[in-house]
Amino acid sequence: MAATNDHPGEQAAQDPIKLIGIRETPLSVDEVFGAVGEDSAGGIALFVGTVRNHDGGADVDALGYSCHPSAETEMRRIAEKVVADFPVRALAAVHRVGELRVGDLAVVVAVACPHRAEAFDACRKLIDDLKHEVPIWKHQKFSDGTEEWVGAC
Repeated sequence: MAATNDHPGEQAAQDPIKLIGIRETPLSVDEVFGAVGEDSAGGIALFVGTVRNHDGGADVDALGYSCHPSAETEMRRIAEKVVADFPVRALAAVHRVGELRVGDLAVVVAVACPHRAEAFDACRKLIDDLKHEVPIWKHQKFSDGTEEWVGAC
């Protein structure tokens, strides 16, 4: 097998998917960032999704996330696709389920690549595909007493 990189330090890790999880407990940016530390990566892109206080012009008081039992498997499938499509050296993604309040962390993802542009592109692809494909549902509770279910994240 011919080497595609000029320097041995540029070789990808055996399994760049370091952390995938669905959590009922508060998420940690430090945990996700720490999981993607990789000497061969020159860029790490991190995305943190938080619960905001509004949506569609309505004030949000709280929300809950629930998921299908296959959600973590689907997260891994998406992570594997990102790893196949980008020069990922390390990847981590966690999503919260349960009742959350405004300001709580809902999702944290990070991707480490040799260069910043690749890291940004891979991170965007990861979060966008997680949002659109993983069976996680959001139940928003508005200040006016109304509620709304939103499909996939």
